[in-house]
Amino acid sequence: MKETMLAWKAALVVFFTALGELLGWKGIMMVAWVAAMAMDYISGTMAACKEGKWSSAVARQGLWHKGGMILVVAVSGMADIIMLIICENIPAVTIQWPGVILPLVLAWYIITELGSILENAVKMGAAVPGWLVKLLEAGAKAVEAIGEKQNE
Repeated sequence: MKETMLAWKAALVVFFTALGELLGWKGIMMVAWVAAMAMDYISGTMAACKEGKWSSAVARQGLWHKGGMILVVAVSGMADIIMLIICENIPAVTIQWPGVILPLVLAWYIITELGSILENAVKMGAAVPGWLVKLLEAGAKAVEAIGEKQNE
């Protein structure tokens, strides 16, 4: 049993190391965002079932919401790529593009999804440390402030 657990842990480390090498840190953020979306949907379904309030209409609405998020992330990635191409190839464009739209959007969505997962955990009866909620709120505010500063 111990050897099996070690093999699984090693396989996970190899997988995520390869993924990070292949996709870079932005790719790892995307994987974390997809995982957070899945956990939010599953925990929301579990919380609704526990309360006897599960509804296919509400579940569908949640999936539409997730679909909209996917579109926003796709637009963010495309905007970063296009702006980098423009800034590097059109001499008249003299701005430096930091390529931060996608990472900021991903960070904002991940933090939002984590907060929603915590809300679902509370509905399921779990105690959630207040400091954890405050840390997520602080993270969301920090990401929001960085995004707003990019607008200046």
